[in-house]
Amino acid sequence: MNGSGWRRVWAPDPRRDGLDAFASVEDDRAGVHPGVPHVRALGTMYRFDVHHPGDVDTYPDRQRQEVRGMRTGGRERRIAEGETWRFRWSWYLTGALRATTSFTHVHQMFASAPSGKGGEPVLMISLRHRDGRDTVELNVPRSRTIAGATALGPLRARWIDVELEVGFRPAPAGHVHWTITAPGGDRVLDVERGGLATWSPGSRGISPKWGVYRSLKDEARLNDAHLLLRNLSSWLRT
Repeated sequence: MNGSGWRRVWAPDPRRDGLDAFASVEDDRAGVHPGVPHVRALGTMYRFDVHHPGDVDTYPDRQRQEVRGMRTGGRERRIAEGETWRFRWSWYLTGALRATTSFTHVHQMFASAPSGKGGEPVLMISLRHRDGRDTVELNVPRSRTIAGATALGPLRARWIDVELEVGFRPAPAGHVHWTITAPGGDRVLDVERGGLATWSPGSRGISPKWGVYRSLKDEARLNDAHLLLRNLSSWLRT
């Protein structure tokens, strides 16, 4: 993609970079499971574990085991207003990680607040049980829009390739292009949407997040679970 209007910014290798590939690791923030790593670099992949019952976040109505941000050259690289990025990665979504009627996020684009504390997501990829169906969906909360969704069942227990392009701009200039490709090259989702709000006014920058961040409200659908992540890379339009 280099030389065609895109510049690769980040391509972490778990064997070389480990968890230092990320700006921060949110592992057992409440200290309820000491001595047990929930976020690990394992060979060519990253693994995220969540235990139920047991693991809770500092907000006790939810669980969070995530990584945040891109670290390259020893420094964090945040996304700025007006930039367009492409992110690529491969996921292995295990059957134990179930869709829920409340939130189960497996990826976010998170805008840092001007104060440096807190913030809000501008994009979320979630495993959602809606109208009797298990789906994976892309939510743009500032636009109150589900930009795309597809059935979760056929994507489980296999490596799937994800590409997410985002133009990070206030409404109505933001856009997304999201694809999911199954083994063998079959594209199971390809959705492009414009007219969106993909920037939080006043933000100090946006960081990608991966992992498991889920509500405890849907008790019947919660259990021990994990997901796997590999082949991460990001590209900036030049």
